[in-house]
Amino acid sequence: MANGQKRNRSQRVAALELPPGMFDRFVESLQRAEVLWRIALCFAAALVMWCMLGGWAPPFPYRLGYTPGRDIDARVTFQRLDHEKTNEAKTKAAAQVVYVYTQDPAPLVQLRAALKNAVAEVGAAANLKALRPKMWDEFYPPPGATNVALSHADMERDFQKFHAAVETKELRTSFEKEIDRAFAELEQKGFLSQLHQTAGEVEGNQTQIEVHPVGDRSFPIFVPVSEVLFGEAIAQLHNRLKTELGSPEIAQLVFFWLKPKLTSVKDQATLKYDDEATQTKIHDAEKNVPDYYKTYSNGIDPVRPPEGRGDLLAKGGVPLDNLTMRLLRREYQAEIAQLTGGEKLYRAAALLGMFAALFGLCGVYIFARSRAVLSDFRRFATLLGLCVVTVALCKMAGDEAWMTSNEAWLDAGDAWRAELVPLLLFAMTVAIAYHQELALLLSAAMSLVVVLGLGQGLPEYVTLLSASATAIFLLGRIRTRSKLIYVGLCCGVVGVLTSIGVHLLDGQPWNYILLREAGRIGLCCVAAGFLMTGLLPFIEKTFGVLTDISLLEIGDIAHPLLQELVRRAPGTYNHSINVASIAEAAAESIGAHGLLVRVGAYFHDIGKMLKPGYFVENQGLEADRHQDLLPAMSTLIIIAHIKDGADLARQHHLPRPIIDFILQHHGTTLVEYFFRRANRQSENDPNAAEVDESSYRYPGPKPATKEAAVLMVADAVESASRALVEPAPSRIEALVHEIAMKRLLDRQFDECGLTLQELQEIEESLIKSLIAVYHGRVKYPDQQTA
Repeated sequence: MANGQKRNRSQRVAALELPPGMFDRFVESLQRAEVLWRIALCFAAALVMWCMLGGWAPPFPYRLGYTPGRDIDARVTFQRLDHEKTNEAKTKAAAQVVYVYTQDPAPLVQLRAALKNAVAEVGAAANLKALRPKMWDEFYPPPGATNVALSHADMERDFQKFHAAVETKELRTSFEKEIDRAFAELEQKGFLSQLHQTAGEVEGNQTQIEVHPVGDRSFPIFVPVSEVLFGEAIAQLHNRLKTELGSPEIAQLVFFWLKPKLTSVKDQATLKYDDEATQTKIHDAEKNVPDYYKTYSNGIDPVRPPEGRGDLLAKGGVPLDNLTMRLLRREYQAEIAQLTGGEKLYRAAALLGMFAALFGLCGVYIFARSRAVLSDFRRFATLLGLCVVTVALCKMAGDEAWMTSNEAWLDAGDAWRAELVPLLLFAMTVAIAYHQELALLLSAAMSLVVVLGLGQGLPEYVTLLSASATAIFLLGRIRTRSKLIYVGLCCGVVGVLTSIGVHLLDGQPWNYILLREAGRIGLCCVAAGFLMTGLLPFIEKTFGVLTDISLLEIGDIAHPLLQELVRRAPGTYNHSINVASIAEAAAESIGAHGLLVRVGAYFHDIGKMLKPGYFVENQGLEADRHQDLLPAMSTLIIIAHIKDGADLARQHHLPRPIIDFILQHHGTTLVEYFFRRANRQSENDPNAAEVDESSYRYPGPKPATKEAAVLMVADAVESASRALVEPAPSRIEALVHEIAMKRLLDRQFDECGLTLQELQEIEESLIKSLIAVYHGRVKYPDQQTA
């Protein structure tokens, strides 16, 4: 103490500072910028998913073909368009529409002109005999039409009377004007033999029609039907002739002349049905009919007696059809519209709370078991982005309302309901990019988010999770592209059986709809397998991972770097092949990725091809080039093959895990040969400076994975075993153990998580492999030459 007094026991206990507790460490971590950035990213992802799922309103919970276990009553009071009454009113309105016709007076004008010509011919003849033969017969009914027999004297008398009325030009002019006035109304209104509206599906107005001249709709007239039917129109023409001509006898003669000619054009009625104008009027009439609505009550409407339950919308035990689905969707829209701000806020807070709980659970697991995901901000952001994209795809694939208007959604069919496809792709992606345990946890969380967001229930959640778990468990190592398809097929079988089982337990009947739903699940699983096959290269590039398929492609002996290594440094290539063989077996013995180690071993020494003569395996019978170099210079040349190899790998776009093998396979070990040589020279030279050991060490980094640690040991023991004069098993065993212990005591395995037991298993595997390579051979006596 400052005053020199000795502290007693109580003072020493009080002065003891304990390490901070868990809560203190948690608060301290929240003050770090990188932690706050990750929390903010999680919050942003949760907010985006909340918006996509419409977290302020409940989802629509029903689907076409679903069989409810009980009656579904109205939860809110709403109105539904009464199609029957509305259509009935529109039919009535269409039935009252006045049909439109166009009047073409050309045939009547021609007939009137012909009549005038006949009248002029009669006026020009002096007597009946002066007319052309049978011309006057046209002014009488055809033979047999009447029972009255006309004599020649009667016909002569009628002719003279008619002739007297038109014998002069002035009389004929006056007569023609009277004919024009008699024809005027008929030419304006026209005539027809049959109404068009009596032949259609909708009978229009039967009392009148609308008539307008051909090509001009400006001034239509409304004409009673009775006045345009052929028989009535001809009778009215007869009456007008009597009125205008003033002589019933002459009017009768003119009518007799006109009637057969009018009858001949009866089928060519002057009135033509105008379909375009009529349909426009029918459409306008139907459009002006107001919609009729039917009101459904929730049972607490003040104008209704308190029955305690709402109106029945769907009957329990009966599958939901299109009409029922439309009614339920209408009720859902009314429910959403009647939500108060407080109710929306309550649901939004509940959904965000669920997201917080799921993110918290997953975050704790990742922090405890996969901390590398959190430490790499890019990988963490990519994983969250994958979650958001998966939710968006599930929303689009499982909900038809996201791309339709409110009215269109009412009549929409069942949704694609293919949300299983993006979920399976998500599960397989996480399993490939990270590991199976994390994929299983995140798939369970994402399945829960999707099920709640789409308004589904426990059967759908169990089905989604079982299919995702099957895909994750079967994925394992992907050595062939067909494996992903087989994984999809197996998921389909599990999904079909699970879907049938959980829906039967949920009370759904065994019918076509159940089998169709199960078949949809199976097809989605198979589709996910095929899609994953095509997406695999992009997933590997995005997440920086290597599957066995890519490793087999990279490890092909025809790779340009390996071909160049064979040409420039055949000894190094042979060394790499041997290291790959023994390192793969050693990695497999501890459950590591043997194929990754083998491919990494192929490329771990490619940097030596730039200066192959400075490495002993490539010297052959040549002199040692290091004899004339200082140990420090030789060390720089030896160490340079690490950086040169990494640069070559990057130039040829080798993946990051392979580059890590190149950088880490020597760690920070000592270049012992030249370090000892430098020490001997320093001992022999009293003026020499002390040798700095750090100058003779590789730059590292140390192995970060068990695979890199295996390659380090295998590389060292393969090189050292070549120097054994008699590679007996005991010598090989001692050599392997010595090198492994030297690396262990040099703390080269501190960052890779390698245990002592695993190191022992690696030693045993390497010993077996080297003994197999250097096994004893039978010595044959020399052959005698012939």
